Amino acid sequence: MITYLKRYLRNFDYPLFFVYLALCLFGLVMIYSASMGWSVIKYGREPDYFFNKQKLNLLLAFPAFFLASIFPYKHYKSRFMMQLMLLVMFSLLFLVHIIGSGGESGSQSWIYLGFGNIQPSEIAKIIIVLYFAGIFTKKHENGTLNKLNESVGPPLVVLFFVFVSIMMETDVGNTLIISFVAISVIASSGIKFKSFAKIIGLISIVITMGLFAIYVMKDTLLTPHRRGRLEAFFNPFDYEQGYGYQIVNGYIAIGSGGIKGLGLGNSNQKFGYLPEPHTDFIMAIIAEELGIFGVLFVLCGLFFIVFKGISIAISTRDPQARMIAAGIASIIGFQTFVNLGGMLGIIPLTGVPLPFISYGGTSVIILSAAIGILMNVSMFVKHEKIK
Repeated sequence: MITYLKRYLRNFDYPLFFVYLALCLFGLVMIYSASMGWSVIKYGREPDYFFNKQKLNLLLAFPAFFLASIFPYKHYKSRFMMQLMLLVMFSLLFLVHIIGSGGESGSQSWIYLGFGNIQPSEIAKIIIVLYFAGIFTKKHENGTLNKLNESVGPPLVVLFFVFVSIMMETDVGNTLIISFVAISVIASSGIKFKSFAKIIGLISIVITMGLFAIYVMKDTLLTPHRRGRLEAFFNPFDYEQGYGYQIVNGYIAIGSGGIKGLGLGNSNQKFGYLPEPHTDFIMAIIAEELGIFGVLFVLCGLFFIVFKGISIAISTRDPQARMIAAGIASIIGFQTFVNLGGMLGIIPLTGVPLPFISYGGTSVIILSAAIGILMNVSMFVKHEKIK
């Protein structure tokens, strides 16, 4: 046990851990600052209501990180683990349509457990990475990676049902993230470009079939809420009292902060003007209070994690380690892009949280576990180099 602990500490990726920890703690501070007015005005709670809830989330997130960091990543490709992960994922994705709840947008994305909510689509992200990495590693080992009829059937069937289920929740943001993450894992599997191009074509067919299935089963493609968000995307100022209201007030917050910001706690937009400022628009409050330096702190931290994942993927000889590292890096990267893109009006607003910064239990716990898995892969790669 002592020998294992020494090896664990020797190979521990301290820069990755401290950047992850700094982002979580910075996010906790900003959640308190961003939510203090909204907690009182909207919910009639104490100013530290969401701050205290996020503290509890972090008390679960940190153990999730450490447990994931000591669990050998190679076990994820075992038949038992892959079947267990798929069972958990599909059970949750099924239950959310039966007993799920949502917000004002009409989405049905959360399952209430009595003590809190879980969001199955967040769990599906990391399971898709681990499942795809495991199954394509096995195809790599038995020489069938580039035989499409033998390698892509099961994962594409899984991706199809996940895509349909999450789209039926009207969770467009996470549907897109999961699709891109799956493509990233396949791209890093070592597959030939010709085979990869064919897989992209097949995934496009899967997405098309998924959209068609949703259209037939349930009219979720153009709900009033989604139509409003699309209209606000093209011209938010025409809808500033409706679906463009949050985007416009986000612009005001960013513009008010300037270079230096108004100072921590001094945001004006968080006091009833910018809806839910502690969730997917928290970066606007960071820009208003801390200016460009606060924004750069978050972006540099997230970029470091993405860069770290990509560098680990490039440096390892193990295909499973490469795919897991690339997949986790793509989760952080794509989720950051979708969040900031929606806030800035580059893409339609989807309500995706900013990794480690936005308020949310399932998001920070699952992403912490993902960083723990990345840590485990990093330690393996470091040990591999020493050998």
